[in-house]
Amino acid sequence: MIGADTIRGNLLRVQERIAHATKRAGRRAEDVTLIGVSKTRPASDIRDAFEAGLVHFGENRVQEWEGKRGGIADLAARWHLIGHLQSNKAARAARLFHSVDSVDDVTLAERLDRARAEFWPAEKLRVLIEVHIGGEKSKSGVEVAGLPELTERILKLQNLHLAGLMCIPPFLETIDEVRPYFRKLRELRDTLQTQLRCDLRVLSMGMSHDFEAAIEEGATEVRVGTALFGARQAP
Repeated sequence: MIGADTIRGNLLRVQERIAHATKRAGRRAEDVTLIGVSKTRPASDIRDAFEAGLVHFGENRVQEWEGKRGGIADLAARWHLIGHLQSNKAARAARLFHSVDSVDDVTLAERLDRARAEFWPAEKLRVLIEVHIGGEKSKSGVEVAGLPELTERILKLQNLHLAGLMCIPPFLETIDEVRPYFRKLRELRDTLQTQLRCDLRVLSMGMSHDFEAAIEEGATEVRVGTALFGARQAP
């Protein structure tokens, strides 16, 4: 817990950085959604951030979110699951989140589709495909070669709304080193839209240390934790 004033000040600084990055890219700041990465943060920090004006929040684990959501269930916020999701937790995720931003295989997508039909049949679950963009064994995501097939399969599921792509590039020393990964995700998205004639307008990429470069390369959503809430706390 770092205090409402600190969170409010941090949020203003992040919003200013977004505004400067979009201006450099010839874009509008309102076209970039800020997702506050609230994993490991207490419910009180989330409430403080919401009251400061933040609407979208990203959680990593279903179980952690279940443990703290009771204290902030009254907030009219949007909850994103941004961490790797195991198929056996798909039903819980489909019930608890507005968006699952880390879908990486068809089995998971199908389970989310069935669960959404059961729990919230009137509203499709927004999903993003996580792309394994950097080749790191520690990262999740569909391989680039399998992306077109997975996209086609998800587009056919009646209870999911495939909104776009997400990636977590390698953590590199300089922005110039990471920028090509953001550019690659944008190019993959553009190719899919042309080949499959679909609308994948969301590109979720960029975190506290590199989100400005991601915006300059086309990000429509950035996931920011440390710059908003300070150093990550142990779960």
